[in-house]
Amino acid sequence: MSVIGRGCSSSSEADAEKATDGYTDRKELKEWECYDKLGYSFPWWKKWGIISVIFAVQTSMNWNASFYASSITLYAKHFKISEQAARVGQMDFLVAYAFGCEFWAPFSEEFGRWPVLQLSLFLVNIWQIPCALAPNFGTIVVCRLLGGLSSAGGSVTLGMVADLWEAEEQQWAVAFIVLSSVVGSVIAPIVGGFVATFLDWHWNFWLQLILGGFVQALHFFVPETRCSIMITREARRRRKNGEMVYSGDELKEKRLSCGHILMIWARPFIMFLREPIVLCLALLSGFSDALIFTFLQSYTLVYKQWNFSTIATGLAFIPILIGYLLSYISFLPWIRYHGHVRERDPDGLQPETRLYWLLYVAPLLSIGLFGFAWTSLGPPHVHWIAPMIFSTLIAIANFAIYMATIDYMIAAYGPYAASATGGNGFARDFLAGIAAMYSVPMYSNMGTTHRLEWPSTLLGFLAIMFTIPIYIFYWKGPVIREKSPFAQTLASDRKKAGRKVSQCGSGDEDPVHRYVSEVASRHSSCSRGRSGSGCEHSSGYEHGNT
Repeated sequence: MSVIGRGCSSSSEADAEKATDGYTDRKELKEWECYDKLGYSFPWWKKWGIISVIFAVQTSMNWNASFYASSITLYAKHFKISEQAARVGQMDFLVAYAFGCEFWAPFSEEFGRWPVLQLSLFLVNIWQIPCALAPNFGTIVVCRLLGGLSSAGGSVTLGMVADLWEAEEQQWAVAFIVLSSVVGSVIAPIVGGFVATFLDWHWNFWLQLILGGFVQALHFFVPETRCSIMITREARRRRKNGEMVYSGDELKEKRLSCGHILMIWARPFIMFLREPIVLCLALLSGFSDALIFTFLQSYTLVYKQWNFSTIATGLAFIPILIGYLLSYISFLPWIRYHGHVRERDPDGLQPETRLYWLLYVAPLLSIGLFGFAWTSLGPPHVHWIAPMIFSTLIAIANFAIYMATIDYMIAAYGPYAASATGGNGFARDFLAGIAAMYSVPMYSNMGTTHRLEWPSTLLGFLAIMFTIPIYIFYWKGPVIREKSPFAQTLASDRKKAGRKVSQCGSGDEDPVHRYVSEVASRHSSCSRGRSGSGCEHSSGYEHGNT
């Protein structure tokens, strides 16, 4: 989520408010005045040690989302329900996860990453216990829903990347965290095949609890990284040494107002609706992720034709894992190249260069889907290795789409990137949750012949449609960004000499804040107009309105 909104206001209203609050005699400690104490200045080994633990945290969260599906047949048999009904437990977790990621973000900004992630992991682990001991399926549905809402997810994990690296230096770490997101989703069915074969359904949740407990124990030793929290700690340390300085948090009258929380929650959704770049790339990324959860259901039907056992069907996901790793490796030379260019000229790269490799990789999504579709004919027409090869191509494209869209949003939106990527993550989780319910009926009922082939063919045509915006944004991205209020504010930030733009704004009002204020102003003016006072639109925006 966004880490903006802490910039100093230069407005007279803000000065007057400070005077009223009695804070005019208190010096605020700025980020750049204690930069060596923040996460940006950690040694490389400490940064990557932290991110390695966060890799495990993110993997466990996505493991929880997809591991459940491995025991669908066991739930249906034990609780005497249909397999389609049993999939509700997967769907509600993913949909709740989409909202949970946004829910936790403002609290991680205000109280720090460490306590929020610890609380999130603790709650997720707690909800595994009633699931494992559930006397009926309704208990599982409710507790899975609560588990999804309790999952902090990418809003916090990607936020920690922003805590440790400046925006222009984040590509290595972003690629690593993106890999953790997709790896967790595909390792789960590989292991799940063995669990569903040799253990009963209770162990599906006990194993989630064991992994979650282990990851929480690892994270316990991770230091706090949130910029504002570390500034507060440094201000307190300096006061003990006689230097009377205070952090921005300490000078705020209200640490966490309802308006501030609502603004942070609203920002990703407003950007999702108002920014065509965010909307199209988030839908592309969400559609690509939904494919993986569609495969979780279609694999059983496809590989049953070759008499694959439950274990063998799970192992069929290994080509997807290989595809993810290959795609991750393919990005590393480009990241290194971008770093060399920025060393020579910090402004030498447009954000659209982050999409360059995707121009060549994105077509693999459609190629893979068409190939998977028509190699799903089964024996004796096709060998089982053929659909696995095309699954690898789909995985390569899936990782590339997620990585490139996240990377582009970070470059294009700077300090507002967390809100932009929040819309991306929301679309991925929400659409994946919906896919859990429609995939098996689609693969079972579409057409009278070739029922396994036509659904993937349809997805292949949809993939063509969703990948077209990639090429549009690569060629027309600068023009589109010029019309974006967020990009305009970012340009203002970058003109501020001596300021880092990753965490601190320029002091200009948040574009989302302006948008909400504008809507409120229009509504108020039009209401007065209906009373005979006219319907005038104010040209300025008052600070403090939410």
